[in-house]
Amino acid sequence: MSEINNNYEKSITVNGLTKRFDEFTAVDNISFEVKRGEIFGFLGPNGSGKSTTIRMLCGILEPSGGNASVLGIDVAAHPEEIKQHIGYMSQKFSLYDDLTVIENLDFYGGVYGLKNDRLAKRKDFVLEMAGLKGREHELAANLSTGWKQRLALGCAIIHEPEMVFLDEPTGGVDPVSRRNFWEMLYHMAESGTTLFVTTHYMDEAEHCHRIGFIYQGKMIALGTPDQLKQQNMKGDIIEVAIDTSQEALQAVAGAPGVDEAYFYGATIHAKVDSVKRDVQAIEKYLKGLKFKGFSIRAVQPSLEDVFVNLIQDIR
Repeated sequence: MSEINNNYEKSITVNGLTKRFDEFTAVDNISFEVKRGEIFGFLGPNGSGKSTTIRMLCGILEPSGGNASVLGIDVAAHPEEIKQHIGYMSQKFSLYDDLTVIENLDFYGGVYGLKNDRLAKRKDFVLEMAGLKGREHELAANLSTGWKQRLALGCAIIHEPEMVFLDEPTGGVDPVSRRNFWEMLYHMAESGTTLFVTTHYMDEAEHCHRIGFIYQGKMIALGTPDQLKQQNMKGDIIEVAIDTSQEALQAVAGAPGVDEAYFYGATIHAKVDSVKRDVQAIEKYLKGLKFKGFSIRAVQPSLEDVFVNLIQDIR
């Protein structure tokens, strides 16, 4: 593997990055930076341009416009150089099911040119980090989704990259495995590895250092979780503990003072102009519709609330 110039200040620098497919613009003039050792969350609904952006930053797709650098390397001018110095993990685990855990690590280590003592040390590190010791000779096909996820991450970082891209890495994984996986990511960031993560789990995004929201190819918000909540929420959020039926949602949405309402887990969240002014009117309205046994309380906005608010403003 060739050496890179380490005199870069940011792990990622993006200016006006654009990708068009014929008449369709998948990524539209986005700009942002990612600091060294940062966990950067990249969020947006399906089809918003997340994966297209990652593919450009990984040197897989050529940009249609703008410019970007990863680890100080221009993505358009030197795409093959970038691939040598980054790790990549997708939701669809790129493992070989007919190979064992150790054989997968051997394969990916070989792809990155690791040999002899260096390969042995990195395999030992990955097995320890991922908790896979004792499973070395188990076929990848026989691993649970959570263990496959750990192995896929291990294969992505076996060459000790400074930058790792994780594209929806925890999709379809149970909550305990997701938490364990994120603990590994935190340890990696603490050791100086930069992580670029796309996820549709808003609770995961809460733990990113900074977040970029992309929607219909455009970057619509950028900042820390706290900054996004402070800068992009207009009004207050209330939580209505009521049966989560479509009828209840429509009732809450139609209550006086409610700007919008949406399901939030086993409750309904609603945006109102003022909790103090609107809650009593909403309670009276719901009781008038014969809803019983519900409760309403003010809650701090979550990133999901922020995202719903941002999209509502665009629409």
